[in-house]
Amino acid sequence: MTERTWGWLAAVIDVVLIVLFALIGRSSHGEANSALAMWTTAYPFLAGWAIAYVTSGAWARPLRFWPTGVVVWVLTVFVGLAIRVATGQGDVDGNPLPISFVIVATIVLGVFLLGWRGVARLVIGAVGRRRERGAVSAER
Repeated sequence: MTERTWGWLAAVIDVVLIVLFALIGRSSHGEANSALAMWTTAYPFLAGWAIAYVTSGAWARPLRFWPTGVVVWVLTVFVGLAIRVATGQGDVDGNPLPISFVIVATIVLGVFLLGWRGVARLVIGAVGRRRERGAVSAER
């Protein structure tokens, strides 16, 4: 696969995982999962992701942990949380940004956005090593 193809695929995977994060969060709190409700929960993080994807040049090196994966993860969380506070989402008893949500969002989005990149790199590396072994065997 070309870097360009990986760039598009990475974008789709990231967006799906961010929407999954919103879905899991809404479901764990017994909230409705209508399209509008899902959008309301997901869009702050999708906006953060879009900013991160563009500013980090993620389309050009989508599988790199540093800086791509880390920048995408950190900005997705930071901008997402900032938008949630600015729009009054997630206010719990007057606290606009409960620390428990900050921790959960940071960990889950980190596992999602960095985790799939790690798995992809491992698989690509294993396939590459297998091909190299096959090429060496064929030469003998």
